[in-house]
Amino acid sequence: MSVSALSEIDGLHLLWWGRADSDYSRNRIVLKLLAQLGVRVSFFRPLFSRTGRIEAYLRRLTRISRPDMIWVPCFRQNDIRSASFQARKWNVPLIADPLISAYEKEIFEKNKARRDSLKAEKLRLWEQDLFAQADILLADTPAHGAFFQDTLGADPQKIAVLYVGAETDLFTPQPLPPADAPFEILFYGSYLQLQGVHVIIEAAKKSHPDLQWVILGEGNLRASMEKQAQGAANIRFEPWLPYKLLPKRIARAHILLGIFGTTIKANMVIPNKMFQAMAVGRPVITRHSDAFKDTFAGSDLIGWTPPGDADALAALVNRWAAHPQDLAQRGHATRKLLDNYFSMDKLAVMLENILTCAIKMKYSS
Repeated sequence: MSVSALSEIDGLHLLWWGRADSDYSRNRIVLKLLAQLGVRVSFFRPLFSRTGRIEAYLRRLTRISRPDMIWVPCFRQNDIRSASFQARKWNVPLIADPLISAYEKEIFEKNKARRDSLKAEKLRLWEQDLFAQADILLADTPAHGAFFQDTLGADPQKIAVLYVGAETDLFTPQPLPPADAPFEILFYGSYLQLQGVHVIIEAAKKSHPDLQWVILGEGNLRASMEKQAQGAANIRFEPWLPYKLLPKRIARAHILLGIFGTTIKANMVIPNKMFQAMAVGRPVITRHSDAFKDTFAGSDLIGWTPPGDADALAALVNRWAAHPQDLAQRGHATRKLLDNYFSMDKLAVMLENILTCAIKMKYSS
Protein backbone atom coordinates (compact mmCIF):
# COMPACT_ATOMS: atom_id res chain seq x y z
CA MET A 1 0.00 0.00 0.00
CA SER A 2 1.45 3.36 -0.97
CA VAL A 3 1.29 6.49 1.17
CA SER A 4 -1.42 7.88 -1.09
CA ALA A 5 -3.53 4.77 -0.55
CA LEU A 6 -4.73 6.16 2.77
CA SER A 7 -6.85 8.72 0.97
CA GLU A 8 -8.45 5.89 -0.98
CA ILE A 9 -9.83 4.26 2.18
CA ASP A 10 -13.39 5.52 2.28
CA GLY A 11 -14.36 6.87 5.70
CA LEU A 12 -11.31 5.76 7.68
CA HIS A 13 -12.49 5.26 11.25
CA LEU A 14 -10.15 5.54 14.24
CA LEU A 15 -11.17 4.64 17.78
CA TRP A 16 -9.45 6.84 20.41
CA TRP A 17 -9.06 4.58 23.44
CA GLY A 18 -8.09 5.71 26.92
CA ARG A 19 -8.53 7.98 29.89
CA ALA A 20 -6.77 10.88 28.19
CA ASP A 21 -7.11 14.64 28.32
CA SER A 22 -8.19 15.55 24.78
CA ASP A 23 -7.30 19.18 25.51
CA TYR A 24 -3.63 18.40 26.20
CA SER A 25 -1.43 19.97 23.54
CA ARG A 26 -0.17 16.71 22.00
CA ASN A 27 -3.67 15.28 21.81
CA ARG A 28 -5.17 18.51 20.47
CA ILE A 29 -2.64 18.55 17.64
CA VAL A 30 -3.11 14.86 16.79
CA LEU A 31 -6.88 15.27 16.68
CA LYS A 32 -6.53 18.33 14.43
CA LEU A 33 -4.23 16.38 12.13
CA LEU A 34 -6.67 13.46 11.98
CA ALA A 35 -9.45 15.88 11.06
CA GLN A 36 -7.21 17.45 8.41
CA LEU A 37 -6.67 13.98 6.93
CA GLY A 38 -10.40 13.30 6.91
CA VAL A 39 -10.23 10.55 9.53
CA ARG A 40 -13.41 9.94 11.51
CA VAL A 41 -12.64 9.64 15.24
CA SER A 42 -14.81 8.11 17.94
CA PHE A 43 -13.89 7.85 21.61
CA PHE A 44 -13.92 5.19 24.29
CA ARG A 45 -12.99 6.49 27.73
CA PRO A 46 -13.20 3.76 30.39
CA LEU A 47 -14.01 4.77 33.94
CA PHE A 48 -11.01 2.78 35.12
CA SER A 49 -8.07 1.77 32.94
CA ARG A 50 -7.68 -1.66 34.55
CA THR A 51 -11.29 -2.54 33.78
CA GLY A 52 -11.34 -1.18 30.24
CA ARG A 53 -11.80 -4.61 28.68
CA ILE A 54 -14.82 -5.37 30.88
CA GLU A 55 -16.28 -1.91 30.40
CA ALA A 56 -16.00 -2.28 26.64
CA TYR A 57 -18.09 -5.45 26.87
CA LEU A 58 -20.67 -4.06 29.30
CA ARG A 59 -21.06 -0.86 27.31
CA ARG A 60 -21.56 -2.95 24.15
CA LEU A 61 -18.54 -1.41 22.46
CA THR A 62 -18.12 -4.56 20.41
CA ARG A 63 -21.47 -3.88 18.75
CA ILE A 64 -20.42 -0.60 17.18
CA SER A 65 -19.07 -0.56 13.67
CA ARG A 66 -15.60 -2.03 13.58
CA PRO A 67 -13.00 0.78 13.35
CA ASP A 68 -10.04 0.65 11.02
CA MET A 69 -7.59 1.12 13.90
CA ILE A 70 -7.30 1.91 17.60
CA TRP A 71 -5.20 4.77 19.00
CA VAL A 72 -4.01 4.98 22.61
CA PRO A 73 -3.07 8.61 23.31
CA CYS A 74 -0.19 10.02 25.33
CA PHE A 75 0.54 9.06 28.94
CA ARG A 76 -1.99 6.20 28.79
CA GLN A 77 0.23 3.14 29.18
CA ASN A 78 -2.39 1.74 31.56
CA ASP A 79 -4.92 1.65 28.71
CA ILE A 80 -2.73 -0.24 26.24
CA ARG A 81 -3.56 -3.75 27.47
CA SER A 82 -7.33 -3.45 27.13
CA ALA A 83 -6.97 -1.61 23.82
CA SER A 84 -4.70 -4.37 22.56
CA PHE A 85 -7.24 -7.04 23.50
CA GLN A 86 -9.96 -5.24 21.56
CA ALA A 87 -7.67 -4.58 18.59
CA ARG A 88 -6.89 -8.30 18.35
CA LYS A 89 -10.57 -9.16 18.65
CA TRP A 90 -11.42 -6.83 15.78
CA ASN A 91 -8.17 -7.65 13.95
CA VAL A 92 -7.29 -3.98 13.53
CA PRO A 93 -3.92 -2.25 14.12
CA LEU A 94 -3.12 -0.63 17.45
CA ILE A 95 -1.12 2.62 17.56
CA ALA A 96 0.28 3.68 20.95
CA ASP A 97 1.48 7.24 21.51
CA PRO A 98 3.01 7.18 25.02
CA LEU A 99 5.02 10.43 24.56
CA ILE A 100 7.03 9.54 27.67
CA SER A 101 8.33 6.35 29.22
CA ALA A 102 6.90 5.58 32.64
CA TYR A 103 10.11 3.67 33.42
CA GLU A 104 12.31 6.62 32.50
CA LYS A 105 10.13 9.05 34.42
CA GLU A 106 9.95 7.06 37.64
CA ILE A 107 13.53 5.80 37.74
CA PHE A 108 15.62 8.48 35.99
CA GLU A 109 13.57 11.65 36.57
CA LYS A 110 11.93 11.04 39.93
CA ASN A 111 14.55 8.62 41.30
CA LYS A 112 11.85 6.40 42.81
CA ALA A 113 14.23 3.42 42.86
CA ARG A 114 17.85 2.56 42.05
CA ARG A 115 18.40 1.72 38.43
CA ASP A 116 19.78 -1.70 39.34
CA SER A 117 16.93 -2.50 41.73
CA LEU A 118 14.28 -5.20 41.34
CA LYS A 119 11.60 -2.50 41.42
CA ALA A 120 13.17 -0.67 38.50
CA GLU A 121 13.53 -3.84 36.46
CA LYS A 122 9.94 -4.84 37.18
CA LEU A 123 8.74 -1.47 35.90
CA ARG A 124 10.94 -1.71 32.81
CA LEU A 125 9.61 -5.15 31.93
CA TRP A 126 6.02 -4.03 32.53
CA GLU A 127 6.40 -1.17 30.08
CA GLN A 128 8.36 -3.27 27.62
CA ASP A 129 5.50 -5.77 27.53
CA LEU A 130 2.94 -3.01 26.93
CA PHE A 131 4.92 -1.39 24.14
CA ALA A 132 5.31 -4.79 22.43
CA GLN A 133 1.53 -5.02 22.08
CA ALA A 134 1.35 -2.03 19.73
CA ASP A 135 1.57 -2.44 15.98
CA ILE A 136 3.00 1.08 15.80
CA LEU A 137 4.79 2.73 18.74
CA LEU A 138 5.10 6.49 18.36
CA ALA A 139 8.00 8.58 19.60
CA ASP A 140 8.17 12.37 19.57
CA THR A 141 11.82 12.42 18.44
CA PRO A 142 14.23 9.88 16.94
CA ALA A 143 16.23 10.07 20.19
CA HIS A 144 13.16 9.01 22.15
CA GLY A 145 12.56 6.22 19.66
CA ALA A 146 16.13 5.01 20.20
CA PHE A 147 15.45 4.88 23.94
CA PHE A 148 12.31 2.81 23.36
CA GLN A 149 14.39 0.40 21.28
CA ASP A 150 17.59 0.21 23.32
CA THR A 151 16.11 0.31 26.83
CA LEU A 152 12.59 -1.06 26.42
CA GLY A 153 13.24 -3.59 23.68
CA ALA A 154 10.81 -2.08 21.18
CA ASP A 155 10.96 -3.46 17.65
CA PRO A 156 12.63 -0.75 15.52
CA GLN A 157 10.37 -1.72 12.61
CA LYS A 158 7.36 -0.69 14.68
CA ILE A 159 8.71 2.66 15.92
CA ALA A 160 7.58 5.80 14.11
CA VAL A 161 8.30 9.45 14.86
CA LEU A 162 5.63 12.12 15.07
CA TYR A 163 7.00 15.44 16.31
CA VAL A 164 4.95 17.45 18.80
CA GLY A 165 4.74 20.68 16.82
CA ALA A 166 2.57 23.67 17.68
CA GLU A 167 -0.96 24.79 16.90
CA THR A 168 0.04 27.42 14.38
CA ASP A 169 -3.51 28.70 14.08
CA LEU A 170 -3.21 29.79 17.72
CA PHE A 171 0.53 30.48 17.98
CA THR A 172 0.97 33.03 15.19
CA PRO A 173 3.91 35.37 14.43
CA GLN A 174 3.88 38.49 16.60
CA PRO A 175 6.12 41.59 16.45
CA LEU A 176 8.76 42.05 19.10
CA PRO A 177 7.98 44.39 22.01
CA PRO A 178 9.01 48.05 21.54
CA ALA A 179 12.69 48.81 21.88
CA ASP A 180 12.06 50.92 24.99
CA ALA A 181 10.16 48.12 26.77
CA PRO A 182 11.92 46.23 29.57
CA PHE A 183 14.03 43.51 27.98
CA GLU A 184 12.37 40.24 29.01
CA ILE A 185 13.54 36.64 28.92
CA LEU A 186 10.66 34.21 29.42
CA PHE A 187 10.54 30.61 30.56
CA TYR A 188 7.31 28.74 31.19
CA GLY A 189 6.78 25.23 32.43
CA SER A 190 5.90 22.95 35.31
CA TYR A 191 9.26 22.93 37.11
CA LEU A 192 10.31 19.45 35.99
CA GLN A 193 13.89 18.32 36.53
CA LEU A 194 14.50 18.09 32.80
CA GLN A 195 13.65 21.79 32.43
CA GLY A 196 16.57 22.90 34.58
CA VAL A 197 14.86 25.89 36.18
CA HIS A 198 17.70 26.10 38.70
CA VAL A 199 20.08 26.67 35.78
CA ILE A 200 17.89 29.53 34.53
CA ILE A 201 17.88 31.17 37.96
CA GLU A 202 21.66 30.97 38.25
CA ALA A 203 22.02 32.40 34.75
CA ALA A 204 19.69 35.29 35.63
CA LYS A 205 21.83 36.14 38.64
CA LYS A 206 24.92 36.25 36.41
CA SER A 207 23.33 38.26 33.60
CA HIS A 208 23.14 42.03 33.17
CA PRO A 209 20.98 43.38 36.02
CA ASP A 210 18.73 45.35 33.64
CA LEU A 211 17.49 42.16 31.98
CA GLN A 212 14.17 40.88 33.34
CA TRP A 213 13.85 37.10 33.69
CA VAL A 214 10.31 35.76 34.05
CA ILE A 215 9.53 32.21 35.19
CA LEU A 216 5.90 31.34 34.54
CA GLY A 217 4.08 28.25 35.72
CA GLU A 218 3.37 25.98 38.65
CA GLY A 219 4.93 22.79 39.97
CA ASN A 220 6.31 20.94 42.97
CA LEU A 221 9.72 22.59 42.72
CA ARG A 222 8.45 26.15 42.51
CA ALA A 223 8.90 26.90 46.23
CA SER A 224 12.52 25.75 46.21
CA MET A 225 13.20 27.73 43.02
CA GLU A 226 11.73 30.88 44.58
CA LYS A 227 14.02 30.35 47.54
CA GLN A 228 17.00 30.00 45.21
CA ALA A 229 16.04 33.26 43.48
CA GLN A 230 15.76 35.30 46.67
CA GLY A 231 17.70 38.57 46.45
CA ALA A 232 17.71 38.63 42.65
CA ALA A 233 15.73 41.72 41.66
CA ASN A 234 15.73 40.77 37.98
CA ILE A 235 13.81 37.49 38.46
CA ARG A 236 10.02 37.44 38.58
CA PHE A 237 7.68 34.48 39.06
CA GLU A 238 4.25 34.44 37.45
CA PRO A 239 1.38 31.97 37.94
CA TRP A 240 0.13 29.73 35.18
CA LEU A 241 -2.39 31.19 32.78
CA PRO A 242 -5.02 29.72 30.44
CA TYR A 243 -3.59 28.01 27.37
CA LYS A 244 -5.31 30.35 24.91
CA LEU A 245 -3.62 33.35 26.54
CA LEU A 246 -0.15 31.84 26.19
CA PRO A 247 0.62 33.22 22.70
CA LYS A 248 0.05 36.81 23.84
CA ARG A 249 2.24 36.23 26.88
CA ILE A 250 5.01 34.83 24.70
CA ALA A 251 4.72 37.87 22.45
CA ARG A 252 5.55 40.20 25.35
CA ALA A 253 9.03 38.66 25.70
CA HIS A 254 12.16 39.29 23.66
CA ILE A 255 13.78 35.88 24.16
CA LEU A 256 12.20 32.51 24.98
CA LEU A 257 13.94 29.74 26.87
CA GLY A 258 13.76 26.01 26.22
CA ILE A 259 15.18 23.43 28.66
CA PHE A 260 18.57 23.15 30.33
CA GLY A 261 18.45 20.06 32.54
CA THR A 262 20.99 17.26 32.46
CA THR A 263 18.61 14.29 32.74
CA ILE A 264 18.29 11.49 30.19
CA LYS A 265 14.87 12.73 29.12
CA ALA A 266 16.15 16.28 28.58
CA ASN A 267 18.42 14.84 25.90
CA MET A 268 15.54 13.09 24.12
CA VAL A 269 12.71 15.62 23.86
CA ILE A 270 11.83 18.84 22.10
CA PRO A 271 9.40 20.47 24.54
CA ASN A 272 6.13 22.15 23.56
CA LYS A 273 7.54 25.53 24.53
CA MET A 274 10.19 25.31 21.81
CA PHE A 275 7.64 24.79 19.04
CA GLN A 276 5.26 27.40 20.46
CA ALA A 277 7.93 30.07 20.88
CA MET A 278 9.22 29.47 17.37
CA ALA A 279 5.66 29.69 16.02
CA VAL A 280 5.23 33.13 17.60
CA GLY A 281 8.53 34.16 16.02
CA ARG A 282 10.69 34.51 19.08
CA PRO A 283 14.43 33.85 19.33
CA VAL A 284 14.93 30.70 21.39
CA ILE A 285 17.79 29.48 23.58
CA THR A 286 17.97 25.86 24.73
CA ARG A 287 20.45 23.12 25.54
CA HIS A 288 22.21 20.90 23.02
CA SER A 289 20.46 17.55 22.75
CA ASP A 290 20.17 14.50 20.53
CA ALA A 291 16.48 15.32 20.02
CA PHE A 292 17.41 17.82 17.29
CA LYS A 293 19.80 15.60 15.32
CA ASP A 294 17.48 14.90 12.39
CA THR A 295 16.12 18.44 12.12
CA PHE A 296 17.88 21.73 12.90
CA ALA A 297 20.73 20.66 15.18
CA GLY A 298 23.59 23.06 14.61
CA SER A 299 21.45 25.84 13.16
CA ASP A 300 22.85 29.19 14.22
CA LEU A 301 19.30 30.55 14.49
CA ILE A 302 18.86 28.69 17.78
CA GLY A 303 20.90 29.70 20.81
CA TRP A 304 22.58 26.48 21.94
CA THR A 305 24.16 25.98 25.38
CA PRO A 306 25.70 22.95 27.05
CA PRO A 307 23.31 21.15 29.43
CA GLY A 308 23.29 22.58 32.94
CA ASP A 309 25.63 25.45 32.06
CA ALA A 310 24.34 28.65 33.70
CA ASP A 311 27.44 30.63 32.71
CA ALA A 312 26.94 29.83 29.02
CA LEU A 313 23.25 30.72 29.22
CA ALA A 314 23.95 34.06 30.92
CA ALA A 315 26.68 34.91 28.42
CA LEU A 316 24.47 34.13 25.42
CA VAL A 317 21.52 36.15 26.75
CA ASN A 318 23.84 39.08 27.44
CA ARG A 319 25.23 38.87 23.92
CA TRP A 320 21.81 38.77 22.24
CA ALA A 321 20.43 41.52 24.48
CA ALA A 322 23.37 43.75 23.55
CA HIS A 323 22.19 43.67 19.91
CA PRO A 324 18.39 44.00 20.13
CA GLN A 325 18.21 45.20 16.52
CA ASP A 326 19.04 41.65 15.38
CA LEU A 327 16.32 39.90 17.34
CA ALA A 328 13.38 40.65 15.03
CA GLN A 329 15.13 39.07 12.05
CA ARG A 330 16.26 36.12 14.16
CA GLY A 331 12.71 35.59 15.37
CA HIS A 332 11.32 35.80 11.83
CA ALA A 333 13.88 33.25 10.63
CA THR A 334 13.11 31.03 13.62
CA ARG A 335 9.45 30.84 12.56
CA LYS A 336 10.58 29.84 9.06
CA LEU A 337 12.72 27.13 10.62
CA LEU A 338 9.66 25.77 12.38
CA ASP A 339 7.67 25.79 9.15
CA ASN A 340 10.45 23.98 7.31
CA TYR A 341 10.43 21.05 9.72
CA PHE A 342 7.30 21.05 11.88
CA SER A 343 4.42 22.80 10.11
CA MET A 344 0.98 21.26 10.54
CA ASP A 345 1.08 20.19 6.88
CA LYS A 346 4.39 18.41 7.38
CA LEU A 347 3.10 16.73 10.54
CA ALA A 348 -0.02 15.67 8.61
CA VAL A 349 2.18 13.94 6.03
CA MET A 350 4.07 12.18 8.83
CA LEU A 351 0.83 11.04 10.40
CA GLU A 352 -0.58 9.91 7.06
CA ASN A 353 2.50 7.74 6.59
CA ILE A 354 2.07 6.30 10.07
CA LEU A 355 -1.59 5.41 9.57
CA THR A 356 -0.87 3.89 6.18
CA CYS A 357 2.01 1.88 7.61
CA ALA A 358 -0.17 0.59 10.44
CA ILE A 359 -2.80 -0.69 8.02
CA LYS A 360 -0.20 -2.14 5.68
CA MET A 361 1.54 -3.99 8.53
CA LYS A 362 -1.73 -5.42 9.80
CA TYR A 363 -3.36 -6.48 6.58
CA SER A 364 -0.29 -7.69 4.71
CA SER A 365 0.73 -10.07 7.51
